[in-house]
Amino acid sequence: MSTHTLATPRLRGLQDRLWDAVTGRDEHAAVDVVFTALADGVDPETALLDVIAPVQARVGAEWAANRLSVAQEHAASAIAERVIAALAHHPAARTTPRLGRVTVACVDQEWHVLPARLLAEVLTLRGWQVDFLGAQVPTPHLIGHLHSNGADVVALSSSIPTRLPTAHAAITACQAAGVPVLAGGAAFGTDGRHARRLGADAWEPDARSAARRIADGIPVPLPAAGRQQIDDLPHLGDQEYTLVVRSRPQLVREVLAQLESRFPPAAAYTEQQREHTAQDIAHIVDHLGVALYMDDDELFTGFLEWTAGILGARQVPAASLRPVLDVLGTELKDFPRSTRLLDRGRAVLDTFLATAGSRPRSTG
Repeated sequence: MSTHTLATPRLRGLQDRLWDAVTGRDEHAAVDVVFTALADGVDPETALLDVIAPVQARVGAEWAANRLSVAQEHAASAIAERVIAALAHHPAARTTPRLGRVTVACVDQEWHVLPARLLAEVLTLRGWQVDFLGAQVPTPHLIGHLHSNGADVVALSSSIPTRLPTAHAAITACQAAGVPVLAGGAAFGTDGRHARRLGADAWEPDARSAARRIADGIPVPLPAAGRQQIDDLPHLGDQEYTLVVRSRPQLVREVLAQLESRFPPAAAYTEQQREHTAQDIAHIVDHLGVALYMDDDELFTGFLEWTAGILGARQVPAASLRPVLDVLGTELKDFPRSTRLLDRGRAVLDTFLATAGSRPRSTG
């Protein structure tokens, strides 16, 4: 029986101890928690996926709820990464490669590396020869690595949906090099629909299922000479995605220019608040762009709901998002798909605001 079926209370106890260590910025204590667990019979894979991974997920959730600052989140995440590195060198984790070769990489501009790192370590524990290329791997570098070293499969990770166009290019390039791609990470959707839409050969929701899928074998893709992005996504022919992405700087400037007249509290913003507002507007335009790329409304409306929740947790009025959508709607009135997305975004935001207004305030 695998030790990941250990009683939940024991795992929760380990998670709580590790949580205290990483949020207390005590790297040595964090490593001691994991090493003590290994000495007590917890196998390395369980330590990775049932102790470290849930704690890291909690770090993200606590940041979203504004109970951890950005600096605290970064510090905790950095300690978690070093704990994984320490575990990888523990005698209990030493495994002789006996299977094939897997390249694990994050798509270019994707800096959320922990999910890919966890998969790389699990595959190593299971006997694969793993080339872990880390975060933000430009597609030409990834393809150069495949030509130099070969691979039975590429495991491609992305957590941020706005990286999906880049992931699409990487998937197509790997397949053109004769290597199948298993996609994973939050960017590809909880059900993997974005991975399928982009032509990935496989998708799995977590490291254990990904390792099983790789072990089962993923067929080498058939050559698709000259395959273009539009072949997978014919709607790109309307050029809306390209035009909106190219107009991003102008759209952000225009929204900022009109914000004070449409949302009077913005007139009192500090310079730092204005910078944060500009960043938020840019993120909204980026998610509008990826929703156009994928022709998927939820990529936009889901981001708006998430952003509204993040703002609310920080005592920033989520209503400030409404004029952003209104200005974008005016600027993009000649773009049918953009208009549809912005209309649906306004409807979702209005529902969120109405619901939020009826909720009792937390006293916690």
